[in-house]
Amino acid sequence: MTEQAPQGVNPHIPNAARMYDYFLGGKDNFKADRELGDMVLSVMPEVRDGTRENRALIGRVVRYLCEQGVTQFLDLGSGLPAQENVHEVALRHAPEARVVYVDNDPVVAAHGRALLADPNRVAMVLGDCRRPEEILSDPEVRGLLDFDRPVAVLMMFVLHFITEQDEPQRFVAAYRDALAPGSYLAISHVTNDVATERAEQVSEFYRKANADFTPRSGAEIGAFFGDFELIPPGLATGLPEHAIWPFNDPLNPVFVDEELARMAYAGIGRKP
Repeated sequence: MTEQAPQGVNPHIPNAARMYDYFLGGKDNFKADRELGDMVLSVMPEVRDGTRENRALIGRVVRYLCEQGVTQFLDLGSGLPAQENVHEVALRHAPEARVVYVDNDPVVAAHGRALLADPNRVAMVLGDCRRPEEILSDPEVRGLLDFDRPVAVLMMFVLHFITEQDEPQRFVAAYRDALAPGSYLAISHVTNDVATERAEQVSEFYRKANADFTPRSGAEIGAFFGDFELIPPGLATGLPEHAIWPFNDPLNPVFVDEELARMAYAGIGRKP
């Protein structure tokens, strides 16, 4: 049976956002996404668990930030809607919260807009996070977020889809510079500090999709925070000794194998 795709979408070209949806067990994906996803899983079966853990991590990070008094969120490279989206978690813990999602995929943006129940508190913007000047001046972004007050910028599971050619350190710095004191930057990122050979194989698979896959060292990932103060335990993996709130919920501890735990870093930085 031929799969139906929205106008302008080629279902025969794998898409990183739809592959992520497939790893999460979602239905917004096509045969090409599943086939390439299965190739990734054949080399790194931990990806499925890792993707789900990253999704859970987002919820814990948002909850933590709400507890710090943050009520404004800018979610860059948000991907397709899934369970426990940022606005759902944020509004549950801070009813006055405002959330802007940004993604450069028209299908993701269409899905996101269909999901939104309160346009006065939540917006979905079609845009490219690699162009901070455009994102930060977008009328919808400015209409919901006040950058004279603390804002939490989320870059969860997105920066490793951006190559060095796009100068990620430069554009991440532009977001940091635009934030008021007391703002936060949260990042999760796959690393090549371990399982280097398998990480390279996965990178080769993603080159067949619409995105590159660029794991980075812990030092490179840490540099994205600039002069922001890292919240303890700092740049953390999923290892037990790093499993400290907000990276692991003591009420719902995460148990993963050691290699999977080492394959990604997460951190939250606060602007002094």
